Amino acid sequence: MNVEELIELCLMHKESVLTYPFCKQKYGNLPVIRHKTNNKWFALIFIQNNILYINLKCKPIDAEILRDNYSAIKPAWHMNKSHWNKIDVNKISKTLLKNLIKESYNLTL
Repeated sequence: MNVEELIELCLMHKESVLTYPFCKQKYGNLPVIRHKTNNKWFALIFIQNNILYINLKCKPIDAEILRDNYSAIKPAWHMNKSHWNKIDVNKISKTLLKNLIKESYNLTL
């Protein structure tokens, strides 16, 4: 999966909008997917060490369970580690990824 495909997956949710809130010169292109109505983030997409990641919101208890069961899921980069996970999108199933995106979307309504 590449960045564009990942963005499309996130934008499948109603009222989702793609934004680039960070300075491109300083941070590069960091797509943030938000709710159109309340502006809350539910996904941050980035590349780190040539690996495509997405930060997604999660219930704290679920975040720990996911990290314990999937080596591709770690505490989120540059976010509250209790509520956000960093996911190597190409090392988990597309079904799991879709479910995690949906959960993040719902938690930020």
